[in-house]
Parts: sequence; C-alpha cells; structure tokens
Amino acid sequence: MGRAVPKGFGYRFRIVGPPLVVAALSIVSAKVLAAAPEQAQRLHNRLAGVPADAATLTQMTALIESGQTEQAAYIAMAHPAFYSTTLKRFATPWSNIDQDQFAELNDYTATVIGVVRDEVDFRQILQGDLLYVGKAELGAPRYQVANNDHYQALEQNFADLKLGLEAVSQASYNGLPLAATAGVLTSRAAAQAFFYLGTNRAMLRFTLINHLCTDLEPLKDNSLPTDRIRQDVSRSPGGDSRLFINNCSACHSGMDPLAQAFAYYDYQFDREADPQGQNGRIVYNAAGQLDPASGSRVQAKYHINANTFAAGFVTTDDRWDNYWRSGSNRQLGWDQALAGSGVGAKSLGQELANSHAFAQCQVKKVFENVCLRTPTDSADLAQLASSTSNFKANGYRLKQVFAEVGGYCMGE
Repeated sequence: MGRAVPKGFGYRFRIVGPPLVVAALSIVSAKVLAAAPEQAQRLHNRLAGVPADAATLTQMTALIESGQTEQAAYIAMAHPAFYSTTLKRFATPWSNIDQDQFAELNDYTATVIGVVRDEVDFRQILQGDLLYVGKAELGAPRYQVANNDHYQALEQNFADLKLGLEAVSQASYNGLPLAATAGVLTSRAAAQAFFYLGTNRAMLRFTLINHLCTDLEPLKDNSLPTDRIRQDVSRSPGGDSRLFINNCSACHSGMDPLAQAFAYYDYQFDREADPQGQNGRIVYNAAGQLDPASGSRVQAKYHINANTFAAGFVTTDDRWDNYWRSGSNRQLGWDQALAGSGVGAKSLGQELANSHAFAQCQVKKVFENVCLRTPTDSADLAQLASSTSNFKANGYRLKQVFAEVGGYCMGE
C-alpha cells in the first residue's frame, strides 16, 4: 500500500510493507522499465561475462526491439569469453569432488565447452566416444593420459577456446576400447576425481549430482530388492539391523546395481610418490585381462571389505540394472524405449542421459548460471518447463537453452 509522507510543501509516496513484497515490486518495475539497450547490455554481460562494445550493443538492441531476442543472445555467445569464462566456470565444478568452479581446465570441462560450441546433442557427454583437445597450432604439449599438462598450458596461455578446441576420438587418445568410452564419465579428470581409490560409487553419485541435479539422499527407497548390495555394506551397522533396513539399503539397493557399470575401470597412480594422484591415468580391464585380486575383469576395489557381510553380492562383471525404474524414483522420467539394463559405462550413460531429469537438470543449471538465482515463482517454473521441452525437441542443443533463458532474464 502507499502512504503519503510530508516533504517540504508537497507529498511523495513511499512503498511500505514486508521486505519481500517491496523487493518483488522492485523486480517487476525493473522488468517493465528496462529499455532495449539496457536489456541488450545485461544479456551480453550474463552470457559473455563482459560488456558489449558499441557496435555489438547497437546490433543486439535492434534485434531485441524487433522481438528477435534469441538472435541477440547468439551474438553475445559469439564472444570468446562465453567459452573461456562462462562455460568454463559452468562446467568445471562437475569435474572435481570439491565442485570448485575455479579448478584448472581439464579434458572434462573442455569437452563440455566443445559440445556446447558445436551444438552437439548434449546427451553425448555421458555416452560418446568424444574428447576435445587444443589444436596443434596453439603450441600446447600433446594430450597425455597421465597428466593435465595439455590443458594447463591452454589455460596459462589464454587460448581462445572458441576457436582453439577440436573434437577427436576419445578412444584414440586414452587407449580405452571404443565400447568402453562414455564421454566425460571416462575422461581423465573424472577418473582422477571419482575413480580415485574408493569403490567407484562416487562416479555414480557425482554424475547424479551434476547431471540429474539430485544427490542420493532424495532417492532413498527401502521398498526395492537388496540382492545387489555388495559385501562391504554391513547388514547390522552398530549391531542394529534396523539401520540397514531403513537407511543403508534405501540407498544401496538402487546405487549398487548401477555402479556395477564401472566395475572394469580404475584410476592408476603411484600411491607413494604421488599420493594425490596428480599423474595418474584411467585404466580399464579389457576382455582377457584378469585382476589378480578378483580373479575376473572386475577391479579389486569392488571386493574391498568383502568380509563385512560375506553373503552380500559379489561383483563378477559390469552388468548394471536400474532398480529405480520401479518405486518412487520413476519420477526421474526414465525413457521407456530403453531396456533399463545393460553392460558398461556407455549404456549406463545412455540410460541417464535419456531421462527427463537429465534434460531438466541442464536447463535448471543454465537458469541459475544466467539468471544468477534459482527458479522460484510460477513464471520461472513455466520457463523451466518450456525450455526443457524445447531442449529435448530440438536435438539437446545446450546453446539454444542459454539463448532462451538469457532472453527470459535480460529484463531483470
């Protein structure tokens, strides 16, 4: 409501009320009053991270005034900073345990940048024989399977990632069989972060966080079968079997059958000379390669703490099954055209990337990155739904999502 406030011999009105209401009114006012040049500059700032020059601003303003907002967004995304800054910070947190957006450039992040730039079907980041490296003319050391020197040099030399990246076959660079490549899941950076020590469950967990926008806690479901839970999980932690039934099994019943897809992978490094694994590499037990500890192609880590519950599941291959297609986690929107089971990381990546949750997650992350806030009100949620639908219908091109969402937020 308004209340008259004396000022000199006249009056002015002051908005009073709850702070959130005042803030909301201010946002609405900003949306209404923001002129096309302001919107153009804001759009460029949000997408490229730098102000537009005069010529670009004039061009974008004209497009916005004529209702061609997405075309204006594509002009902003033509700036090299969209790739070297915006997309680099957008994707880098997915490549490390700490989710640090300022971590150094690596093959995971570079591949995401390249896929967005080339408007490749974004589902390929979880299943393709795909890797982006710097072009030879940039002068960086050649890509190596056991270090990150190539990408460190690109970043230190301020390489133009818009022009300087090229797509190559991942299998031809890291030595994996073609059938064992799974986009960023089998990148060196992902292996270092998520196959490092442990039991390979981290790769599944962080893939869910980064690409389906959910951690394991919201996916707990104790109505599922427990037959695939591994031997290292106690069935009576602390002597109380109820903890297993109500907590442990609710997570592991769905997680363990999926994480089995990574049974042949590991991250190999010198634990004495290089305890942080800075100079390690991804390894894979191909057909005919037997691990001496497991007696099969399965990595030894899948049999860690086997005596915790000897009657538990023993991993003998890399077959995975998606138990979450039943129960409450059907809400993730699994593709009914797929079988819901398979062998290896590539087919698991396909299962995850074809879920509705994957598509919606990418749009949500773009929204938060471009609008600098989470979607909250009904208009935001409608935009999220619309952009998700368009993302799926138009070949999973993430650059298009940046353009749509950028146009939605440019008036704020």
